[in-house]
Amino acid sequence: MRPITQSQTGAGSTTVVPMDHYISPFNVGFGVVVSGTVNYTVQHTFSNVFDTSVTPVFFNHPVIAAQTTNQDGNYAFPVTGIRLTVNSGAGTATITLVQAGMTAS
Repeated sequence: MRPITQSQTGAGSTTVVPMDHYISPFNVGFGVVVSGTVNYTVQHTFSNVFDTSVTPVFFNHPVIAAQTTNQDGNYAFPVTGIRLTVNSGAGTATITLVQAGMTAS
């Protein structure tokens, strides 16, 4: 997948970036760059992000939660979607995601 970048200024969440959870091995790397003052968390879901009748349940990344500086991390287990949530602050947080892997045979 090509890198996908999303930004959030002020409190709130970006739209969910769907992941291809059928790719094996499942590998997603990401980096978050901050501008100004923000407190942010990277979140993931296992819910069907394409089903509009379902309200996705989000879980915080185990390391990149309540951060205030540039950070990078990864997901080595399948998730269906990833988003960036700015918890507080008036600055901007920008996440770039890259998913790699071979398709299952």
